[in-house]
Amino acid sequence: MSEEEIKLPFTAHLEELRRRLLICIIAIAVGSVVSFAFAKQLFYILAQPLVKILPPDQPMIFTALTEAFFTYFKVALLSGFVLACPVVFYQLWKFIAPGLYEHEKRFVLPFVISATVFFLLGGLFAYFIVFPFGFKFFLGFSTEYLKLLPKMSEYFSLILKLLFAFGIVFEMPVITFFLAKMGLVNGQMLASKRRYAIVIIFLVAAILTPPDVGTQLLMAGPLLVLYEISVWVARIFGQKPSKQAGGNGNKK
Repeated sequence: MSEEEIKLPFTAHLEELRRRLLICIIAIAVGSVVSFAFAKQLFYILAQPLVKILPPDQPMIFTALTEAFFTYFKVALLSGFVLACPVVFYQLWKFIAPGLYEHEKRFVLPFVISATVFFLLGGLFAYFIVFPFGFKFFLGFSTEYLKLLPKMSEYFSLILKLLFAFGIVFEMPVITFFLAKMGLVNGQMLASKRRYAIVIIFLVAAILTPPDVGTQLLMAGPLLVLYEISVWVARIFGQKPSKQAGGNGNKK
């Protein structure tokens, strides 16, 4: 095989990746432009978990002239990504589809829907469960002479990290389903690695969440549940690829 023949598939692969990324960027940009008109209202919604537990006369602040504008801009980007989630996951699927068997490619719609739904569920779990608990914990360090004056940019950076962290970890059953369909994992394998998974889950929770035990447990708990769900998903769907190991499907 010549050097040109070796390089061509790789360069074509990079070109395909560039095209898919460009489509994702355009979709996010369009969603962000639309969202920017509602950025103040969106930030108000995002701030509610903290605003509800702050004293009535205690506002959120910004300390630089450009801070509010750029924070609203980032809020619009976040909203644009959420709106573009189906497009992003569809482009991800189209990028990996050439490496799948024909019988696996038909799962494009279930993948896009389930990946979007689980990502949003993770974000909603963080917003309604984790934020109120975590913020109450940190506000507990206030005293008569020590009061919190939350900066809007720092607040948004914190919740952005948590929203994406929970959104990504909630994808575990979706990822497991498709790994099982491709025969890469099965229920017995996941069940046998449970003790290692528990250690990894708590390490991930410690890395992705603020340094308090309560918030870490609020991530580790759902992750443990999602892992058990993933075990059953792999048990139900993990046997089919093995039956086709003889080469019934051909990659295209």
